[in-house]
Amino acid sequence: MTASKEDSLPHPRSTTMIRTAVLALALATSFGVAAKPVSYQLDPSHTVVLASWTHVGFSHPSANFGEASGTLVYDADDVAKSNVEVTLPLSGLDTFVPKLDEHLKSADFFDAAKYPTITFKSTMVHDMGGGKLMIMGDLTVHGVTKPVTLDATLNNAGIHPMTKAPTVGFDATTTIKRSDFGVGAYVPMVSDEISIRITTEASAKATP
Repeated sequence: MTASKEDSLPHPRSTTMIRTAVLALALATSFGVAAKPVSYQLDPSHTVVLASWTHVGFSHPSANFGEASGTLVYDADDVAKSNVEVTLPLSGLDTFVPKLDEHLKSADFFDAAKYPTITFKSTMVHDMGGGKLMIMGDLTVHGVTKPVTLDATLNNAGIHPMTKAPTVGFDATTTIKRSDFGVGAYVPMVSDEISIRITTEASAKATP
């Protein structure tokens, strides 16, 4: 008995199962199922570090710290093994007001000529569940290092549809006191507390 053309075609359910298996294999290869943590490079064009403060109680100006660089190691199987290191050059500081940029970079505030970068290096990562992370680390500003805690959210992890590279995306927030870092000019007219909001994408390093 000769099989019909229809009989030789794959069953729709089988096709779906095959596609699912291929996708799972691709993700396992990219991110590692019970494998080593994956190292990612921050994408400065999709990273925003926004600091906001209160000005004499009337407004909430902000500054973006652009040109970020750094490495993020993310272990989906054991988040505690994850870590992040970030450098923010003060050359990338932008308040959208050139004179304010100059003032913030002066010795009154950051003294960028002497301390040209801000750095963050994680010391511990806690998985809070539901994609929420608590990232503890050392923040260095103006030559002073203090512990800070970031409340972070994993936005997505997967193959980027445009770059085709394994990519992760996070948001994070924290609040610091600038006077703790020796940047306390004009307190309390300009608030001591600084709110920081971060959003970033990071892509896996290319294989040599």
